[in-house]
Amino acid sequence: MIANAEELRARVEAAYSAGEMDAEAVEETIRRLDRGQVRSAEKGPDGWTVNEWVKKAILLYFRLRSMETVEVGPFEYRDKIPLKHDLEASGVRVVPPAVARYGSFLSPDVIMMPSYVNIGAWIGAGTMVDTWATVGSCAQVGARVHLAGGVGIGGVLEPVQARPVIVEDDCFISSRCIVTEGVVVGERAVLGANVVLTGSTPIIDVTGSEAVEHRGTVPPGAVVVPGSRTRRFPAGEFQVATGLIVGWRSERTDRKVSLNDALREHGIAT
Repeated sequence: MIANAEELRARVEAAYSAGEMDAEAVEETIRRLDRGQVRSAEKGPDGWTVNEWVKKAILLYFRLRSMETVEVGPFEYRDKIPLKHDLEASGVRVVPPAVARYGSFLSPDVIMMPSYVNIGAWIGAGTMVDTWATVGSCAQVGARVHLAGGVGIGGVLEPVQARPVIVEDDCFISSRCIVTEGVVVGERAVLGANVVLTGSTPIIDVTGSEAVEHRGTVPPGAVVVPGSRTRRFPAGEFQVATGLIVGWRSERTDRKVSLNDALREHGIAT
């Protein structure tokens, strides 16, 4: 076992740069990912930082592994990456046929309805991953988050320096939302049904006397619904999708507030 974290990082970096394989270092990195001892991205004083060496270890792990058949009751899978184990010891609930890959981390009290969490992802305590929601590779989802039915949280392995999607603590991501391309959803934010956000999608605050535009980041506490604005193209004027910030979570809003309650507070019903 490689006890020193700096040695582990150096060995992964060296193997990746040389196009070689250091099986011990790669296996140990994925083991620590699975236990939440390392993360593919983490928040520091200056914001979120991607741990490129961890993503490099995941890419090497795919090369290291061979295809194998896994049988789980009546289900059969064939893949390179094993499923997570020891769920009872982790204090999580995983409802069939939900899948969490080995190398993802589920904090205590996470609930996975039939859904999917990919390798490198990190899920905070008390979060609900609802039916048919997906959490992509290396995505970071905070504590007490609700990912409602059909939500798509994007991940990314390559390029290794690219930031995955970040959903911070106490957010409510409503049904059929899609969040991709490294967007950061700030803590306590609420995304209404069918909001689609990419790194280039305008997120427009319309709560004041003048519109304020954000890209790549949903401000903490924002209540966002789908919107559009007119853009001129050579063929004419067409509507382009945006997110509209229509309000802000107030101090009196309970952290377990339903989406309907949050939107109703700002005069919008779902």
